Amino acid sequence: MSELKPLNWKPTAGIGYTVVRRPDGGMYFTFLDVTPATLQHWRDFASQHLYDSDRLTRNLYDLRALESIPEPALRVAIEVNSDPAARNIRLAVVVANPGVGEAIRQIAALTTGAGVQAKIFTDFNAAEEWLSQPLEKLV
Repeated sequence: MSELKPLNWKPTAGIGYTVVRRPDGGMYFTFLDVTPATLQHWRDFASQHLYDSDRLTRNLYDLRALESIPEPALRVAIEVNSDPAARNIRLAVVVANPGVGEAIRQIAALTTGAGVQAKIFTDFNAAEEWLSQPLEKLV
């Protein structure tokens, strides 16, 4: 396997999400809130990673702590998902309630271009299993 891309993410006071590198080179994102500060930090971080994206990446977003996804968060997610480099991402999203799942479906529906290949889960282990499948099975 080739060398993993540096994560370039550090904990920041007042930011409601964390990121760690997955063993396969992707990232685990865990969101505790979607405040304006969190959204701006995530937008900047995600945009930087998309800027030099050069290979397929498997990411997992854990949104189980969120009760809803407000309109500003939808707009930022649609913007990031519309980046042409997002087509290199396979994304599992784990949610705890139907409203957050519906917001993720809205993001996919409103994204221009290809966007990420995403699937929504309520079970973390099922999300991991889907991400670990050979890529030809993800289609």
